[in-house]
Amino acid sequence: MAGFPINRRGLLVGAGALVASARLGAMAARPAAERQFTLTGPGGREIRVSEWKPRGKAKALVLFSHGAASSPRFYEAIFGPWLAAGFHILAPLHVDSIEHPRTKDYPGLASWKARLEDMRVLSAHVGKRPWIAAGHSYGGLVALTMGGAAAVPPQGWSGPMRDPNARAVVAYSPPAPIPVLCTAEGYGKIAVPAVVQTGTKDIVPGITSTDGDGWRGHLVPYEAAAPGGNRYGLVLEGVDHYFGGAICRYDLPGPKQLDRLADAARISALFVDAYGRGEKAAAKRLDAMLTDRLPVMLLRK
Repeated sequence: MAGFPINRRGLLVGAGALVASARLGAMAARPAAERQFTLTGPGGREIRVSEWKPRGKAKALVLFSHGAASSPRFYEAIFGPWLAAGFHILAPLHVDSIEHPRTKDYPGLASWKARLEDMRVLSAHVGKRPWIAAGHSYGGLVALTMGGAAAVPPQGWSGPMRDPNARAVVAYSPPAPIPVLCTAEGYGKIAVPAVVQTGTKDIVPGITSTDGDGWRGHLVPYEAAAPGGNRYGLVLEGVDHYFGGAICRYDLPGPKQLDRLADAARISALFVDAYGRGEKAAAKRLDAMLTDRLPVMLLRK
């Protein structure tokens, strides 16, 4: 599928809309992360990391990148099932978050380099061990880049963008191809197993086409990937960019799309077990769910 004609201006307009809406979402109180700590990034920049630990021994490590203007704490509806599955979650607060004290110092695309730096520093912190790269929206692009997607290097970036410790990718609603960030061809370079999620109402003005099929832009990373690499596309009927306000946008009137969110959680957990932990039984269970029909369409290539 060809990428939608979205330019830098379109990206910034869309991001601006997300910032405005996220300010409303931030008003909703949510439980604090179990633990927070600070790492030091390039130039001494502080990187605040939120951590959630499962009860008992962790079965997998997930490094999660939040959406534009959002914050890790707005994803607890995703994290809850992952914690129940035994996943240990670490999520940095990126500079474009409305909760970051230096947001104004990183206007527009300046956040792209900082996001990649956040993940590089976090990866160095956990050491040479396998982990799952995961993210939502802008964070979905970050996760795919960690897994080998050939995104556009930000100005001043040096070295590879892919992280060799990222064993697999879970991308919730990654952006449609945006020339200044990642093209369809770039998405096609993903080098590890991945599951890419979207919904039939997942349309974001300024980021996707606004026609009825605009949601398909989020599925491009799956469609562009080479076959034979354990890549999955997950399409959920009636699901928008925020699952009706269950994630990221707590201010939305709803109704929250909790049934479909539970489907996404179940499938992503099976995927992590199958390709993050190498469990053959989980891979078989996941493939038994393959279907080209809604409400829960699961594709594989």
